Amino acid sequence: MTIAEFPALLDKACELADQFALSAGHYDSTGSFPHVNFDLLHEAELLRLVSAGEHGGLGGGLVEAQAIVAEIARGEPSTALVLAMHYSHHNQLRSGKWPKHLVERLNAANLEGPALVNSAQVEPRVGSPSHGSLPDTVAHYDHKVWKITGHKTYATGIPALKYVSVLAVTDEPVPRLASFLVPTSSKGLRVVETWNATGMRATASHDLLLQDVEVPVEDIIDPGPASEGIKRDEAGTGWYFLLIASVYQGVARAAADWIIDFAANTTPGSLGQPLATVPRILDGIGEIEQRLAISERLLRSVAEDSDARRPLGLSPALAKHEVIENAVAITTLALDLGGNIGLGRNHPLERHHRDALCGRAHAPQNNLIRTMAAKAALSRRAQLTELRQLPEVG
Repeated sequence: MTIAEFPALLDKACELADQFALSAGHYDSTGSFPHVNFDLLHEAELLRLVSAGEHGGLGGGLVEAQAIVAEIARGEPSTALVLAMHYSHHNQLRSGKWPKHLVERLNAANLEGPALVNSAQVEPRVGSPSHGSLPDTVAHYDHKVWKITGHKTYATGIPALKYVSVLAVTDEPVPRLASFLVPTSSKGLRVVETWNATGMRATASHDLLLQDVEVPVEDIIDPGPASEGIKRDEAGTGWYFLLIASVYQGVARAAADWIIDFAANTTPGSLGQPLATVPRILDGIGEIEQRLAISERLLRSVAEDSDARRPLGLSPALAKHEVIENAVAITTLALDLGGNIGLGRNHPLERHHRDALCGRAHAPQNNLIRTMAAKAALSRRAQLTELRQLPEVG
């Protein structure tokens, strides 16, 4: 895909976002999954945005992916979150860490229809693997198959997933930690509808139960010694963090659009002119636009560094932290400016606020990101002190 071709795709995403916004309230109130949205994303060729060209994809980078995700989130953020995770996985297919036959299988399915893929890593007892614990889910080798048994939580998009990458520990004499590609049609796999969150309700992030689910022995992904814990590559992690943040940037943009339209077109009788002329309202909208612009610039900058293969360090994690905090601040401020009208369930503003708050739940949470930043700063200081203490030569 060339730079010249991307604007047309972004325009299509904008059209779809406007269409998705019309039914977003329905999906929020019912908690049902927006299957039709993914049919439309497939028809628009957006599900294969980041797939490699040799596999029928468009070859998009993180700059393009985060822009599309943010735009779709402006219309319906649950759809955008599932799309973000699909993009993250198809980027990983280009990393060389997935077996070739699995790369071909997922890309072929992605061309045929909405064949969504996501991972299942979080568990009831150990939580997210980002906290350092090994999963309780076990992979047992039994003749030419692995038998997977375990309980996963927050399987985002599970009603529409065709494949799930399940993190498990093997029960070999020297255990290995790996992911296993599991078709959701597999015998022994069961979905328990537990998702009932205050926001992002249409993600249908239900629990996943696996009981001796058979996976071909070769369908194992990036195995390594369990004693070393989960391995994260910088580029893949950067994609995940930036795309998650882009979802909530889209939520913030939707809230901003609503409050700006409301202020420009509402004229109280006691005022005799639009709310947008009131200094307090102007100041609030100005702060909203300030935060949006900072987040957009931050997302774009880190995405460009990733696509250029520059060192990323903690930049993606810090961007996730800042963009989500800005989204919470923007939707909170929009509610304050909107008053009673904004709080009404017949308007989308309170929904945007609930959705933005869910951004803080994505691991690693903000306190852990700040701890990582602090440790990195202290490490740099210690290294600098050591250098200053070296004896002079000559």
